[in-house]
Amino acid sequence: MVRADLLPESIYKTALAKEMLASGEVSNIQEAIARLEMARSTYYKYKDGVFSFHNADNLGIINISLLLRNESGILSAVLNCIAQLKGNILTINQNLPLHGVAYVTLSLGMEEAVLSVNEMLTRLSRIDGVLNVEIIGKS
Repeated sequence: MVRADLLPESIYKTALAKEMLASGEVSNIQEAIARLEMARSTYYKYKDGVFSFHNADNLGIINISLLLRNESGILSAVLNCIAQLKGNILTINQNLPLHGVAYVTLSLGMEEAVLSVNEMLTRLSRIDGVLNVEIIGKS
């Protein structure tokens, strides 16, 4: 991760072009580079080395942090949701509950997941008792 204002313009625009393609905002590379006013050769020079933080195509393992109410069955519901979406739970770390809440950190293999990371996080956040969920890292 690097702040966008620290990147050379060519690398930043390449990342933007890839995001536009992935989201369906543009239908092809030519449309993306025309909209961003960048050279086609620049895009091809950097495309294999520039990745968005939230680009699920590049994810092997993600680490997420959850804040859960300390009630029976909430962690089970989270784990079942991940399993249904074909996320592979690699590690679980749960802190002792304090003031009725517990922090849980999960490492997930995402190679076979049926939804994007953002969609998975949205599903997890909708579970009753999940107070917060966010990505804290990826590899």
